[in-house]
Amino acid sequence: MSGTPARLGAFTWVAAAVGAYHLAVLSEIPAYLGFFIDSQVHLAISLGSALLLIFWSVPWRARHDGAARPAGERPPWFDLALIGIALVGTGYVVFNLDAVLAYGMYGELDTKGIALALCVVIPLVEALRRKTGWVLPAVIFVFVLGTIFQYQLPGLLYGKGYDADRVLFAAYVGNSGVFGLPLRVSATIVIVYLVFGALMDAAGAGRWFIDLAVSLTGWSRGGPAKAAVVSSALFGSISGSPSSNAATTGVFTIPMMVHVGYRPAFAAAVEAVASTGGQILPPVMGAIAFVMAEWIEVPYSTIVVAAFVPALLYYLIVFVSVHLQAYRDGVRALPRAEIPPILPALCAGWMYVIPIVVLVWMLMIEDMPPGMSAMYACAALVPVSFLFRDRSRWLTPRRIVQALGDGVRRWLGVVVITASVGIMIGALELSGVGIKLSGFIVELSGGNLYLALVLVGVASLIVGMGLDSIPAYITLATLMAPALVEMGVPVVAAHLFVIYWGLASFYTPPMCIVVYVTTAISGSRIWETGWEAVKLGIAAFVIPYAFAINQGLLLQGSPGRIALATSTAAIGSTLVACAVSGYLIGPIGALARTLTFVAGVLFIAPGVELPLAGLVVLVSVLAAGILRGGRTP
Repeated sequence: MSGTPARLGAFTWVAAAVGAYHLAVLSEIPAYLGFFIDSQVHLAISLGSALLLIFWSVPWRARHDGAARPAGERPPWFDLALIGIALVGTGYVVFNLDAVLAYGMYGELDTKGIALALCVVIPLVEALRRKTGWVLPAVIFVFVLGTIFQYQLPGLLYGKGYDADRVLFAAYVGNSGVFGLPLRVSATIVIVYLVFGALMDAAGAGRWFIDLAVSLTGWSRGGPAKAAVVSSALFGSISGSPSSNAATTGVFTIPMMVHVGYRPAFAAAVEAVASTGGQILPPVMGAIAFVMAEWIEVPYSTIVVAAFVPALLYYLIVFVSVHLQAYRDGVRALPRAEIPPILPALCAGWMYVIPIVVLVWMLMIEDMPPGMSAMYACAALVPVSFLFRDRSRWLTPRRIVQALGDGVRRWLGVVVITASVGIMIGALELSGVGIKLSGFIVELSGGNLYLALVLVGVASLIVGMGLDSIPAYITLATLMAPALVEMGVPVVAAHLFVIYWGLASFYTPPMCIVVYVTTAISGSRIWETGWEAVKLGIAAFVIPYAFAINQGLLLQGSPGRIALATSTAAIGSTLVACAVSGYLIGPIGALARTLTFVAGVLFIAPGVELPLAGLVVLVSVLAAGILRGGRTP
């Protein structure tokens, strides 16, 4: 961070207060002071404060990315009205929780209850539209209509249907509605990790990760691209948002890549793919690991262990691709004068490791809840920041307020999406369509697991478009993962599968929201950059099929099975990178690239026979290249 802002606006102060409230609740400070805050009350306060901040800051004509209202512009009367309506709906839960619970006992809403439910649902859906665009509200609307008119639906989707007031009841009072598990995860886990990432950013951690990565890789050909991969992976794992990670690190790494000879489109694609991959990199995984642990009720450590090898394979493909692209395009290394020495670079920021170690220690050794573990990490980071000689890294009160505000800004989109997904989940539970959707996929695939994986993968890619990582996961965990579990895929593998495909939407045209961020820095064209990113990020499309079928890649099974799976997958991933880059023993043509890609996929496939077939294909390609004097067809 370059300096302390001269003045913090009112919005930042209010957002910081919202963040401080959540940290206080997670720290159980109210309980120590003799105040008990019911979990439903806390969720209502979270949602109400988020809606207030959104209608305050995001205009009704906002783009799909939830662009903020210009500073100093006052909200129009209808936004103030929406704030009032939202506060009535959520405030009733806060101050009259017993009355709301009574509705649950009666099993229906009276006229007042319907009005109060609408006071929550209408502002919520409008806030969702402002933050994400029309697609997700339309999807939720379709599921609600499908529940009401289910008696008109064909085949497996047919049911008796429910009145609109019953759907409102499920949304407002039901255990799986607006105030259900998705919102609880957002208000108790996600927010504290986003604040932690904002504090790390305010303390200058992003720049240190870049300097360290450059010192490690800058000397090699294409070093800046490798530095982008390493730094974006490390910082992306704790930032919680691929877009913000790309903006933070990309402003340094993309110009460096262009400086040494990479095309602007390729440089922007590298940053987009590397920043997205941070969400699947243990131990933090952008907080997705904690959400998944809560959702499928398995230990956090189980998810981290399972995600380890697939994440390494993802980055292996990206790293090898940028290395080979450097040879193909004649990209040089950084001038030695621009490379910071390794030891001074490490010593300049080793203190950033302390809060991360605290986080992992609390999670893995002390077995503390994710939210409380992140609280300890935040608490450790503040005094650690004062160990730096550079005062711009100190987390002074003003910088803490700014970081709290930044963390809450990143959280606003997450909270309205998770609350809105509760409407969809409530409708799905009423209609049973969630279970029937799994049956529909099984029926459509004819019971063929490979075809089911293709269907779920493509559907996950489409559903994930335009959503941030955690809302995308929650939506896909609700709609897509159960179908794979029903077909025999282990639950952790099924959920990791939809995560990979959902995250691929971040750099896949037409939405490719991270690409929009990186092209703004590089000046390249969006579609050109997007397709470069798809090639670089092909691991997100290939690796999930391997671990869905072969759990050895998830470190499950005998040591021999694990060793065989990981070694052949590493070879296969390298070959896939060669195919993507068009470089093996030298530049290769279209036919050789295709055959090399096939060989790579066969190596990644489970068992022994398919990797052996891949070896035969690879030997054929290499032999053809040698016979042609290093040139392959």
